[in-house]
Amino acid sequence: MWNLNFAPPVVIEARVIAAMPAALRLPRRSAWADANKAGHIVDCFLEGPVFGADGALYVTDIPHGRILRVDGDNDWCVVAETGGWPNGLARHRDGSLWVADYRLGILRCDPATGQVDTVLGERNSESFKGVNDLVFDRAGRLYFTDQGQTGLHDPHGRVYRYDPASGRLDLLLANAPSPNGIALDANEQVLFVAVTRANQVWRGPLMRDGSLSKMGAFRTFFGTSGPDGLASTPAGGLLVAHASLGGVFVLNAGGEVTHFLKSPIAGSTVTNVAIRPDGGAVVMTESATGAILEAPLPA
Repeated sequence: MWNLNFAPPVVIEARVIAAMPAALRLPRRSAWADANKAGHIVDCFLEGPVFGADGALYVTDIPHGRILRVDGDNDWCVVAETGGWPNGLARHRDGSLWVADYRLGILRCDPATGQVDTVLGERNSESFKGVNDLVFDRAGRLYFTDQGQTGLHDPHGRVYRYDPASGRLDLLLANAPSPNGIALDANEQVLFVAVTRANQVWRGPLMRDGSLSKMGAFRTFFGTSGPDGLASTPAGGLLVAHASLGGVFVLNAGGEVTHFLKSPIAGSTVTNVAIRPDGGAVVMTESATGAILEAPLPA
């Protein structure tokens, strides 16, 4: 068990390690910004950080339908264009990148060639509400959120599990008001879901038959938005990017906030988070400015 000490969290200042170059920014109107940013001109909106097999960082640019690679020396390039609104990324064990695309469903991208193909475009001939984020387990099964425009006014967001080997698609959860980020604990016995518009992270044990049981609110936050991307730590903790509070919360196994990785950018929209392959640092997407942040991963 964990020891509850109710100590205030340690604040760690993150730093900017990369920013999208002007040549790649697209300052033009988009249907995504019309619906989600009150029609403002959004030249980029970064999401979905994941490290590829080549060691590079990959991110998505939602309104302009792009997948980008960021090399260590702040060298950016467009890897692929999906034709939709790509959000979360997850690396498959074969090296491909799987994409949660709001408009198109679950896609697969070959980062070497930029080829994109559809894995799941619908469920039983019904379109998804708008998939958001995804994570693989060690068996190669994919867990993903189907958020759409759900919220407290329409609490019917969904969470699915897809087994590529059998083609089986299981509906695990159908009553979440805005399911967003998703993560499995280090032992893959618990599923965490960021429920953005309820401003909570939900926690559900995974039973032996694969079903969810006793889904509950693990942590409740505040703010004008809510928890977004999630990542589990090797030590059993959870990283929670919060889209309106300017950073990433570090939770222990009991749901206590032990650290806060704070963005150095005022008014930050920190949407997602990933751990470097060596386990020593955390990277975050600061979506509003098109920046990549980094902070040490607390022990």
